[in-house]
Amino acid sequence: MNTPLELTRRRFIRSAAVLSLSGTSAWRLAAAEHASDVWQVGCYTRPWDAFELPVALDGIAEAGFKYAGLMTARGKPGAIITATTSTDEARRIGEEVKKRGLATISVYGDFSVTASEEQGIQGLKSLIDNCRACGSPNLLLGGIGDEALYPRYYKAIAENCDYAATAGVALTIKPHGGKNATGPQCRQAIERVNHRNFRLWYDPGNIFYYSKGALDPVDDSSTVEGLVVGMSVKDFLPPQEVILTPGDGKVNFLKVLFNLKKGGFTHGPLVVECLKKGDLADLSIEAKKTRRFVEILLRA
Repeated sequence: MNTPLELTRRRFIRSAAVLSLSGTSAWRLAAAEHASDVWQVGCYTRPWDAFELPVALDGIAEAGFKYAGLMTARGKPGAIITATTSTDEARRIGEEVKKRGLATISVYGDFSVTASEEQGIQGLKSLIDNCRACGSPNLLLGGIGDEALYPRYYKAIAENCDYAATAGVALTIKPHGGKNATGPQCRQAIERVNHRNFRLWYDPGNIFYYSKGALDPVDDSSTVEGLVVGMSVKDFLPPQEVILTPGDGKVNFLKVLFNLKKGGFTHGPLVVECLKKGDLADLSIEAKKTRRFVEILLRA
């Protein structure tokens, strides 16, 4: 019986052939063995969020990833690093990552502007400080669903772009529902802030998810030219499922990445966000399979 990885690899090879026959060039990386110099392939802690952070980091390292993204973990309400996390704690978390031979590539966090714009500015500033403390070059934001707070939220981002750049932290937003559910909506948010240090972290699984399967990320990914600096490697199955191993769902990663590369995303982080649920042994299998899957894509 063919495994999901084998089936996906066959679909990938067929898609590459179709692109070649149609006269469209496939990706031209310098060489497969140097792919790691161009793309930073990592994994978020989210698949292990039923366990505490050290277990998640162990799993990421065991699967052969070089980069870890800090998102969620047991005992860390909301996110591993928040606006109220102390810089000492953020620094300690960064050391835990390094102990396993990993580098922190991204931190998922968010901030509140419910009380005031100033609250948002200070909260985001704290998140930036914590990213610097733990060694993350990226802060991934989820956007805001409350339209009344939309101007206040993005004003807080605009006020912090220079500060983040000085700290060596890139600010990014992902497709995440509400008014940032699609590529064009994310473009509007990014253009509103109008700063080179605020860009898009693409998420093809979320494009499907928040459109309830109606919007294909292959189509959406052609709308984000010049914006993308990183990507969550996330898949989707109807009706509303993203907790699965990339390559097992509906996302055509070859075509999505082809569009993103054509739009200027020629290097950067590719960070796995979700895997099929299971115990630690199952997660280890899925994580290793997904790392190989991404490497297959990069060697096309």
